[in-house]
Amino acid sequence: MMSVTSESAPCAIGTRDRWPPAPRPILIVMHPLHDIALIDALGADLRSAGYTGPGVAAFLGEDAEEALGRGIWWPALHATKQAGPSRLGTLVRLLLLACDESVREVAEALPGCLIDDLVANEVITVDGLTARAALDIRPHADDNRDYLVVSDLDAATRTGPVLRDHVLGIGGASMSLARAVIREPVASALDLGTGCGIQALHMDSHCERIVATDTNPRALALAAATARLCGMSWDLRAGSLFEPVAGERFDLIVSNPPFVVGSGGQDYIYRDSGMAGDRVCERLIGEVADHLNPGGTAQILANWIVREGEPWDTRVRGWLARTGLDAWVVQRELADPISYVSLWLSDAGENPGDLMRRGADWLDWFRREQIAGIGMGLITLRAHRAGETREPDQVVEEITAAGEEVTGYEAKAFLDRRAYLRDTSDEHLLAARLSTAPVIFEQQSLPGDDGWQQVGASVRRPGGPAAVLGVDEVSAALLAGCRGVVPLGTLIELLAGFHGVDTDALAEAALPVIREAIGRGILYEAR
Repeated sequence: MMSVTSESAPCAIGTRDRWPPAPRPILIVMHPLHDIALIDALGADLRSAGYTGPGVAAFLGEDAEEALGRGIWWPALHATKQAGPSRLGTLVRLLLLACDESVREVAEALPGCLIDDLVANEVITVDGLTARAALDIRPHADDNRDYLVVSDLDAATRTGPVLRDHVLGIGGASMSLARAVIREPVASALDLGTGCGIQALHMDSHCERIVATDTNPRALALAAATARLCGMSWDLRAGSLFEPVAGERFDLIVSNPPFVVGSGGQDYIYRDSGMAGDRVCERLIGEVADHLNPGGTAQILANWIVREGEPWDTRVRGWLARTGLDAWVVQRELADPISYVSLWLSDAGENPGDLMRRGADWLDWFRREQIAGIGMGLITLRAHRAGETREPDQVVEEITAAGEEVTGYEAKAFLDRRAYLRDTSDEHLLAARLSTAPVIFEQQSLPGDDGWQQVGASVRRPGGPAAVLGVDEVSAALLAGCRGVVPLGTLIELLAGFHGVDTDALAEAALPVIREAIGRGILYEAR
C-alpha cells in the first residue's frame, strides 16, 4: 500500500503525540500498524479476550505452554481444540501458531477492529473467507508486568526466506541480553538497534527517558506499535550506530546490534551491518565512551573474529584498550565456521537450493580471512565516575558452563566487587571482618594404589558466573573461618601459629587468594 506522508512519520507513533506535520510530501511505503486508533482497539480486544502471558499460560496448560517455548507447536494447537470455541482460542491459533482461521471468527475475536483495517495495517491477510496472521503479536512478561510485542513472523511460521527488512521477535539472544541488563534506576537510556523494541520494553520500568534507534524503518514502526500497545513512550530515531544521538550522553546504553560476521553484504538488516568482519562491534565499542555519562554503563551483545594461531581474546582486548572504560567481557561460545554459517543460514529460512552456494561463499571468505572461529558473548562497560583518574579495570574471560549465564544482578555485583577491590588496601582487608557466601566445597580425587587420592579442591558459589576458586588446606581453612566475626588478620595469625609458619609470609601469600575470592563473590565484607 502506498501513502503520502512525511519523512519522520515512521517514528511518530512511538510516542503518545500526534503525527508531526509533513515538512515536504514524499511518496513512501506505508509501514505496518500505522493506524494509532487501530493499535489501541487491537490492544483492548486482545486483553479483554485474555490474550496475556498469564491468560495464555492458563488456557494452554503447563505442558503445552512449555512445549511451545521449545518450538513444539502441536500440543498448543491440540489444547485450543480441546477447549472448544472461544475468542482466546482463535487468537492463540491466529497469532501464536500462525494457523488459518475463518474471517468470521477473527472478527468475533477482535470486535473493536474492522477486518479491512487489520488487512490495511498488515496485521492479517485475507484470502476469501480465510484469515492468516501477517505479523507476530505475542504476550510477554517480566517480574513487573505483562506486555504485547509486535514483530514479523519468523522462518518457522512462514514459507521461504524472510524479507530483507525482516524484524525479529523475542529470541534467545534478545532475552539473554534482557536478563543481563543491570536494572538500576537511571535518568536516560539508549537502546541502539532496537528491532521490535524488546530491550526498550524492559528498560521502561527503570529508565526515565528512553531513546531507541534503528536503521530499519520497518523495525521502528513495529517498535512504535509495541510501545503503544504497552502504554509506553519512547523517543524513536532512524540512523546507524551513534549518528542519531550525536553529542548526547546516557546513563545506560544497551545494544543487540546486527553483529553477524561476514564479507560486508547486507542480505538481512536484522543480522547484517553492511560492514565487513566484526567491524560493527569494533565501532560500537570504540565509540561508546563518547556517549556515556560519568559512571554510566553499556551492555552489548557482540561477535568477534578469532584468527588462526591467535588466542580468542586478542581482538576484543584490542578494542577495549582504546576505550578507557572498565570492562567485563564474557565469551559464552566459540563457534567454528561451519556451525556459525549453518546457524545464520537456517535462521533466515534460506531456500535449500541456495544454502550450499551461499554457505560455500561464506566459508571461502572465512578461509581467505584466516578466521578459525567466531567468539560470541556479552561486553559490559562502565565509565569512570566524575573526577576519577586511573587505569581502566578490564577483565576478559570465557564462561561457557550452563547455569552460569550473566544476569543483571551478577553484572552489577561484579562491577561493585571490582570497585571494592580497587578502593580497598591490604591493610583494610586485614582489619575487615569477611564473610563467606553460600558455597559448595568440592574435592577432586583420582583412584590410586591406596584408594582415592585427592588431587585438588575448590569452593564454588552456585549460579555465579565462573564463581569457583581452587583452594589448598590452608586457604580452605581460612575461608571456613570467615564468618563476619573475626578480622582477617587475626584469622591469618591463628592459622600461622597452628601451621608453624611466619604470619607476615602467610598474609602475603593469602591476600591474592582473598582478593580473588572477593572478586568471584565467594567472600564479602560484612557491614
